[in-house]
Amino acid sequence: MSMFILIIDDEPHLPHQIARYLGRHGYEVETVAEGEAGLRIIQQCSVDLVLLDLRLPGLSGLEVLKRIRASEPELPVIMLTAYGDVRSAVEAMKLGASDYLLKGFDLEELLLVVQRALETSAMYRELRQLRRERSDNYHFNYIVGHSERMRQVFEMVARVARSDTASVLITGESGTGKEVVAHAIHEQSPRASGPFQPLNCAAIAHNLLESELFGYEPYAFTDARKQKRGLLELADGGTLFLDEIGEMPLDMQAKLLRVLETRSFFRLGGSKEVRINVRVIAATNRDLQKAMAEGTFRRDLFYRLAVMQINLPPLRERPGDILLFASRFVEDFNKSLGRNVRRISPEAQRLLLAYSWPGNVRELKNVIERAMILSNGDEIQPAHLPQEIVGYSESRQLDACDPWEEWLAGHPEQPLPLERIVERVEQYFIRQALCEAGHNRTRAAELLGMSKVDQLRYLMRKHGIE
Repeated sequence: MSMFILIIDDEPHLPHQIARYLGRHGYEVETVAEGEAGLRIIQQCSVDLVLLDLRLPGLSGLEVLKRIRASEPELPVIMLTAYGDVRSAVEAMKLGASDYLLKGFDLEELLLVVQRALETSAMYRELRQLRRERSDNYHFNYIVGHSERMRQVFEMVARVARSDTASVLITGESGTGKEVVAHAIHEQSPRASGPFQPLNCAAIAHNLLESELFGYEPYAFTDARKQKRGLLELADGGTLFLDEIGEMPLDMQAKLLRVLETRSFFRLGGSKEVRINVRVIAATNRDLQKAMAEGTFRRDLFYRLAVMQINLPPLRERPGDILLFASRFVEDFNKSLGRNVRRISPEAQRLLLAYSWPGNVRELKNVIERAMILSNGDEIQPAHLPQEIVGYSESRQLDACDPWEEWLAGHPEQPLPLERIVERVEQYFIRQALCEAGHNRTRAAELLGMSKVDQLRYLMRKHGIE
């Protein structure tokens, strides 16, 4: 579908000359001589761009611009002005005009300005849509947990969000929710109204990574026919999230370090320095200390990125969170799949708790989605779980001091409220840790990820565990 351009200009010849030229380049163009007539068309039609003369009979160009901005704040407007009206053109830019052209311009120059304005407008619409979709898809209540390590993560996210300039490094195994935490930091920070631009460094070919980050000028290389802004520029005023930063090649690490130090860069093939205000959040599932020792990751970049560092524990180290996550996923998929699953059966709960979850939260989410698709009723049963989970439990001999299987067996049909589930899970894993530690409370607290043995003593008193 062709773009619709409206020209508001009362000169006798220029608007029609522009209309014919733009028409030959595939645009649909209409011309009017008065601001009121142009505003009526904007109200009645889907206009993609306006070429607006500053000097008009009746309403001035600036007044027309103000009314367009009031009703159509995202509609690109290019001002057409005579040489003596440059000051007014600058005022128009402050009011939200996309660009301005001095009359006497070359038609090819006009075409370039029009194309740039339309591309920028389309890009911002797409970014806003993607941001809305990402906001819908990222549920920050999935950052859950009762363990001391997760409470430390919550506190760190809150502190990091308040300081919106320091770089952040998030570490943890694949599937632990690093991008969700990055989103949470962004959404709780003063940059929340700005863009959140993610880039997976492992998913982009090394020879394309530089152009993705920095953008390029026309003819910077063979296929570069027009200017492209990179993610660093698109993230200006917001957050750039670099996932799998450990996969970034060394030459790009050096260039990223320079950006972090100077807050500026050059597009590929460009000579004009671009200054940015961007917060960088990086994430990795690699051991960067080992990578630095092997010479595959720069120490100076590590220290620049890890001003603030957050480590996400794997799901197997916080088993008390498994059923919390599972309940959240059931609620979520009830909405997206149009289901009404009310509970996970006690036997299915036991299987979920016994599994080691090498894929962490991402794997658990996929398992719950699969189970809900297979389930015909209002309950997830063991038959709805993958064989690797069922088989894992069958092959695993539970410890003799394990009360959890016995307790579930005594309540085969009883649906449990979330509070009771969490209480039983806490009891189970406290007893498991005490057994494994030979009832050494300090060692048991370490196994449970608690920084102080007093926390374990409190929970033991709470649950009546001797």
